[in-house]
Amino acid sequence: MTSTPSDIRPAGLGTLVLLAWSGEAPDGADMPYLLAYSLGDAEGGPEATAAAVEHLLTSNGLPVGGDLVDGNARPSLPVSLLVEAGQAVVRMPQLVAQAGAPPEWLEAVAERGYAYLVFTTRAWPEGEPGKTVEPADLAAFAGAEETLNAAAHIVLPAARVRH
Repeated sequence: MTSTPSDIRPAGLGTLVLLAWSGEAPDGADMPYLLAYSLGDAEGGPEATAAAVEHLLTSNGLPVGGDLVDGNARPSLPVSLLVEAGQAVVRMPQLVAQAGAPPEWLEAVAERGYAYLVFTTRAWPEGEPGKTVEPADLAAFAGAEETLNAAAHIVLPAARVRH
């Protein structure tokens, strides 16, 4: 899921995972969410992984634990979202991550035109790729103060491949 930049070693990031899900937002409509996190399996463990992920985010102008970054208002933001063939693809100069998106997520992103990305520095070893993530476990991790306070929060406009 990662590609190599010159100043960040992918091994320092560990295994990066991207999950797509939707849930009811305060306006009553579904919000398409994306959660990006590391398994914390890099050399040095979760602490080293957290530092590497934080460096990745801040070097791309994404504050960790800070204000919401609105990609609609920042067209030069170095993070983008492509939705194609049932996949959500998040691109940054240092990585490309993709996730299969459930139908309700695809509907929500089509309706809103964007997704809400939470890219956390907090490792989640239990959220292994290919392993079924129970909705309650996802909600507990994604909604935990430790996860949210250690994350960059970004509204990403959704682009589609033109045919």
